[in-house]
Amino acid sequence: MIKAENIKKSFGSLQVLKGINLEIPMGKVYSIVGASGAGKTTLLQILGTLSQPDSGHIYFNDRNVSAFSEKELAAFRNQEIGFVFQFHHLLPEFTAFENVCIPAYIGQKSKTETEKRAGDLLNYLGLSERKEHKPSELSGGEKQRVAVARALINNPTVVLADEPSGNLDSANRDELHELLFKLRDDFGQTFIIVTHDDNFADSSDKIIHIKDGIIAD
Repeated sequence: MIKAENIKKSFGSLQVLKGINLEIPMGKVYSIVGASGAGKTTLLQILGTLSQPDSGHIYFNDRNVSAFSEKELAAFRNQEIGFVFQFHHLLPEFTAFENVCIPAYIGQKSKTETEKRAGDLLNYLGLSERKEHKPSELSGGEKQRVAVARALINNPTVVLADEPSGNLDSANRDELHELLFKLRDDFGQTFIIVTHDDNFADSSDKIIHIKDGIIAD
């Protein structure tokens, strides 16, 4: 379980998060929704340990990760958290296959096991024939599926996604949304997703409404 306890965050005099309390069980898709500036992305970054709260704590399976050192956090993120963003952030000089492998190489995983898992993931995502292509040779939907495979390579506890379909056309958007629910159903993967897509949010296991820095019931 992922737990946020009384999370507060300010930028200068602007208080963005004003005391967030949240529990997210494993194997669910949670959507975070709200107006621009409500604090959605800030909350996602804190849940992903990319940003530290001013006060409060984040727990992963009863581990208080807010107390980790920077070195411990870097290792924790690599092993336990996958990230998918609106813009895929694939490295242009590497192939799809190599991009997927990179987080596992950083985590010093076995090269043989890493390459097998990367191949299996790309095959599962319908990209086996595209694995040697560089990002410039892939469609927008293909790039995001590669980004999903990269997020999954280390078998993370949770995948955090910030508007993952925001840069896609409607067909690729729907395909990506279906894929996320399939990953939940087939592998019990946990997703926390910031989205403006009402249809996707309505299909998720739970919607978290952020308004003026707090969770609105």
